[in-house]
Amino acid sequence: MGLLIKNGTIISAVDEFVGDILVENEKIKEVGVNLSEEGHEVVDATGKFVFPGGVDEHVHMGPFNSYSFETSHAAVVGGTTTIVDFAPQFEGMGLIESKDKHNKERAEGISTADYSFHTMVMDTDDKLLEEIPLMAENGLATVKLLMAYNGTPYHANDELIFRTMQIARDHGITVMLHCENGDMIVELENQLFEKGNKLPINWSYSRPALVEDEATRRAIYLAELADCPTFIVHVTTEGAMNHIKEAQERGLSVYGETCTHYLILDESYLNTPDIEGAKYVCAPALRPKPHQEALWKAVRDNDLIAVSSDHAAYRGGFAAKSLFEFPNIPPGAPGMQDRLAMLWSQGVEKGRISRQRFVEIFATSPAKMVGLYPQKGLISPGADADIVIYDPEYRGIITHADSYEGTDYSTYEGFERIGIAEKVYLRGKLMAERGKLVGDKGNGRYIKAKPYGLTYQNFKKEVKDKVLQ
Repeated sequence: MGLLIKNGTIISAVDEFVGDILVENEKIKEVGVNLSEEGHEVVDATGKFVFPGGVDEHVHMGPFNSYSFETSHAAVVGGTTTIVDFAPQFEGMGLIESKDKHNKERAEGISTADYSFHTMVMDTDDKLLEEIPLMAENGLATVKLLMAYNGTPYHANDELIFRTMQIARDHGITVMLHCENGDMIVELENQLFEKGNKLPINWSYSRPALVEDEATRRAIYLAELADCPTFIVHVTTEGAMNHIKEAQERGLSVYGETCTHYLILDESYLNTPDIEGAKYVCAPALRPKPHQEALWKAVRDNDLIAVSSDHAAYRGGFAAKSLFEFPNIPPGAPGMQDRLAMLWSQGVEKGRISRQRFVEIFATSPAKMVGLYPQKGLISPGADADIVIYDPEYRGIITHADSYEGTDYSTYEGFERIGIAEKVYLRGKLMAERGKLVGDKGNGRYIKAKPYGLTYQNFKKEVKDKVLQ
């Protein structure tokens, strides 16, 4: 017996139509109209939207003292069925061994969402570079380097970035870059701290837009010199976005994402009284409001190809973060549960993006970029049966009382939500209904990523036949 979802308005990244979806053995078997009900469990989706489960290509499940995969069911409840975590490089270990350790200790048998990994460089040893050619056969297709965080293991200098790019391009590995000028940040932090400035708003003052704009431009120059497809993570400024757009117009394979909180929140949240602003400390910092509409336009026009949550729920929540003063407030904001609600309510319902574009930035493009497409990110025969039935008539308010994210606050507390994920299926199994978990925890599967993802789609002719279309 299969699962038959009937009469829903099925939305893809390119169109929508009223139809049926037949699910068997965890996969989508057939998509059509008036499919036979005989022998199947039938779910009537009349009047509802049906689209693929979300793929959140940018979450932090463990590093930075954030909650690990034990809270991944928050993503599923919110309509995201696959999350892609950054596996930190442990001291004395290579990228692949670190990923295996991270998976075994923090994810395997614990995650409720299906999951995959990026590698995250924290060691400048030459052995790092020797591992890049082995990544693809070990299910890894992306490597992240951070241009900020000077003086910590996270920082990567330009030489390391350039050398990584030169090797990665020959093996279909996508280089991901966190673009902020670390030297500028350190100096601005020191100057502000010396003047006795300790409130959260100083986080923004020490990381102005120019810090990101400069690093993004420099990253593009490195990518151009290395002739390497590159993905800029969490773009927050109009200037950085324009640098990416200009690079694409010159034919470079440079792409970018932004995050839900940069589209919804602004710098003023850091300036709330009683150190409340510590809730909104994240890196890069929240920007002045004019940047938001520029980012929405970039998302609508495909100048930015995806919207992630950059989820990082700090253990202890605000109660713990508020114990610190600038510049030592831990960065990171929870958000994987509310990504769908905020993109739909603030994007689709306000006319900023179409329903098709929503599906593209929420599921399809992230799956392509990471190397999980066509298994994830679409409703099509052969794909995993990760399906959301969405009720657009629901009206409510986002509140921490509905949160599954393991923290003591919601980043989007008080925002209106329009619509709700009425049913969320993971590989054909019902996992959540109307904001409540109904499936079993810990059944998420590790999905190995494939090389030559979306960033390679317009790259060199000699690798075109390897590109995932």
